[in-house]
Amino acid sequence: MRIVFAGTPEFAAEHLKALLASPHEIVAVYTQPDRPAGRGQKLMPSPVKQLAVDNAIPVLQPPTLRSPEAQAELAALKPDLMVVVAYGLILPQAVLDIPRLGCINSHASLLPRWRGAAPIQRAVQAGDAESGVTVMRMEAGLDTGPMLLKVSTPISASDTGGSLHDRLAELGPPAVLQAIDGLGAGTLHGEVQDDALATYAHKLNKDEARLDWSRPAEELERLIRAFNPWPICHSTLGGETLKVLGARLADGKGTPGEILSASKDGLIVACGEQALCLTRLQLPGGKALNFSDLYNSRREKFASGTVLGQ
Repeated sequence: MRIVFAGTPEFAAEHLKALLASPHEIVAVYTQPDRPAGRGQKLMPSPVKQLAVDNAIPVLQPPTLRSPEAQAELAALKPDLMVVVAYGLILPQAVLDIPRLGCINSHASLLPRWRGAAPIQRAVQAGDAESGVTVMRMEAGLDTGPMLLKVSTPISASDTGGSLHDRLAELGPPAVLQAIDGLGAGTLHGEVQDDALATYAHKLNKDEARLDWSRPAEELERLIRAFNPWPICHSTLGGETLKVLGARLADGKGTPGEILSASKDGLIVACGEQALCLTRLQLPGGKALNFSDLYNSRREKFASGTVLGQ
């Protein structure tokens, strides 16, 4: 098949790798415009663009697909199919109608649960028992199309947003290749989603990564895992930002945010219900460390009775 691929982050790049290794012809790659990144704010290509350039695939980066010019450019490629993975742009109906077999999308959730921008992190945050990848036919609505194929994986009590992302990035590409074979053979037919079961995975932002110690410890522990490696949960200690990358539930009561005790095993902090034992932290200007290392060198900062978040 003549396939146009559209995607931007690393999750999408893993799908493109699988397609490049398949018998299909990738005639072009669409990705988001280069963005400034790092301390120098240099324009950086997306992981998908970098992979396409390395494999001499033409790259297109229109700011929108709503213009007649962008749509004519896509139509000129005469694609049989468009494969979309975490692209970041809305595809209007005129674009969905261009490929002979339409457009399919690999979405990192078990639809209709967690439609939207951050399905991986929201599944961990909510304490879901499982997640997965759904390959669907695309419609003009947000992640609303008929489901062609699903693959699932359990979410463990130690999973982070990062570890679940990596697992789903392995599960998605073979599912897409299987779906393409089924569409080509005419043997794969979509299952309509039940909108009554739909939930929405709002985009992540740094403000919601600030730890509210009045919340139950169980909620905060899931949030810390979900937001690792980005945007990373944080609080303040003595007016400085304290990033929290690892924690487990603990016993204890006190004012929310109060340090109850500190030892090489971790920093016990009171929450609205129960307490958390913080096991991996990052101080300003330093790197992320297990608390046992911080306790050896900076234990005076973690005196009992100190309240985080003030």
